[in-house]
Amino acid sequence: MRLFHCDQCGQLVFFESVHCVNCGAALAYLPDCDDVGAMAALDSDTPTPVPGPLWQRITSRAGSSSQRYRMCANRDQYQACNFAIPADAPHSLCSSCRQTLVLPDLSVSGNTLRWQKLESAKRRLYYTLARLGLHPDEPSWTPHYQFLADVPDQPVVTGHANGLITINIAEADDDERVRRRVALHEPYRTLLGHLRHESGHFFWDKLVRDGGDLDSFRQLFGDERQSYPQSLQHYYANPPSYMQWSGQHVSAYASAHPWEDWAESWAHYLHMVDVLETAASYQTRMTMAEGSPSVSMGDPFVQPAPSFEDMVAQWVPVTLLLNSLNRSLGQQDAYPFALSAGALEKLRYVHEIVRRPHPLHSAPVHALAQSSEG
Repeated sequence: MRLFHCDQCGQLVFFESVHCVNCGAALAYLPDCDDVGAMAALDSDTPTPVPGPLWQRITSRAGSSSQRYRMCANRDQYQACNFAIPADAPHSLCSSCRQTLVLPDLSVSGNTLRWQKLESAKRRLYYTLARLGLHPDEPSWTPHYQFLADVPDQPVVTGHANGLITINIAEADDDERVRRRVALHEPYRTLLGHLRHESGHFFWDKLVRDGGDLDSFRQLFGDERQSYPQSLQHYYANPPSYMQWSGQHVSAYASAHPWEDWAESWAHYLHMVDVLETAASYQTRMTMAEGSPSVSMGDPFVQPAPSFEDMVAQWVPVTLLLNSLNRSLGQQDAYPFALSAGALEKLRYVHEIVRRPHPLHSAPVHALAQSSEG
């Protein structure tokens, strides 16, 4: 995630920001220009497809843009979104919130906060997919979501089926998520990680199966036609040791079935591009050994496209820095992984699949990186 700056005062602001802490300007993320904008309320009686207050972006201290916007209805009603919508759009919800088809019962105590956390993580996924050119307006290429709560004798299973991603809202509770992480022997478990993983299943259908890459996939990941239920049953009944899975997989769960291997590798690749973009946005430079030249973190979305080797060369030092910072605060490692050659080869495969042109890309893979941060 790159950094943003307030249009009104130049202060550093963030993707989730709704107000500038320096000047108080209202802020919104504008998907149509891939930027966070400072917004000024308008007094206007101009009719729009959906009634509501209108806003303009403050493009400089001297003026405003001509584009008019409305805030997503989930911002006004629930403080659950910070996206804006062009005023002439026929929707009350933004492009991210419209992807959520089923909400938990918000009359239940705590569910509104859980849903807000889920939507926040989903918007981060939305951003990364858009930067990769994988968020076209074509509905068949857009994942949808349902956020559900357990009911007696009907536990909600997080997963993906036919384009619909289901998330158990209990994952939004820190204590419950940690309990499951420990019980399932997972070193890393986050809401964003869940969403990235499940989106991997969705894009396997689009990029691998429908993209004509089943043969190359099977050569590297294995044959996905083997029984999925039996594979998972075997995995949970016989958890693999570190030595059994680490040579060829990014995680233990990736060893359960070729579909899970792909989804875990896909999620890990999205981790990489997001962290590297953040490091580049902060103009991070690192020296790994005394007397050696420093390494500058490059934006993985800016042309010329970085090679996978370049990304890995930057990834290793930045994760060491990340873990060292966490340890300085008495926290566990934020990145509890050591990537083997086999795991890296699968990440390279994801890199090559996602970076090549596809018929329904919303734009060339790197074109979305050209907007400024100002």
